[in-house]
Amino acid sequence: MNFSSSAVESHRPRIVVAITGASGAIYGVRLLMFLSKLGSIETHLLVSNAGWLTLLHELEMKKSEVQALANFTYSVREVGATIASGSFATIGMVVAPCSMKTLASIAHGLSDNLITRAADVVLKERRRLVLMVRETPFNLVHLRNMAAVTEMGGIIYPPVPAFYNRPSSLEDMVEDTVSRILDLFRLGPTISDSWSGLGKENNNST
Repeated sequence: MNFSSSAVESHRPRIVVAITGASGAIYGVRLLMFLSKLGSIETHLLVSNAGWLTLLHELEMKKSEVQALANFTYSVREVGATIASGSFATIGMVVAPCSMKTLASIAHGLSDNLITRAADVVLKERRRLVLMVRETPFNLVHLRNMAAVTEMGGIIYPPVPAFYNRPSSLEDMVEDTVSRILDLFRLGPTISDSWSGLGKENNNST
């Protein structure tokens, strides 16, 4: 079958980024900043009502400032948006941070807003879904919901900082975590620092 050039649309890879009301709005913001810096990825942003409150409280960011970081933004009530359909091709979705309410809705297939519908689409189309769950400690319901999403092909990625690279600031820890999230999507050369192992002088001899 032949397609005319007008029938086939050439597009940059697309990714959906959602920010919910859990603590850790900085992860979503830094993720958008990283993607904007890459320049080769088209970003589609969703923020829950609680997410807007957290952005204002934790980062003192206005809606317009956050929206300016993405190529496209949607209301969570906009269930007829492009990202609500599997025919709209994306490389996947990151929920950063992901509240336990959003986790539960995704785990049980409750597409009750555009965030959970977009996540459901990513799962059904076998695309990459990464949930940066933010809660501690976890109760049994949290753990079962995380197991359910994992069984469906999603990736549960609590933003647990690494210390082997000796971060000198909170910014270092956030950026390392965000770069590792992006590496999960295999967008090109690895962004995060690779583990090079411990030197022989640090190993205990047997």
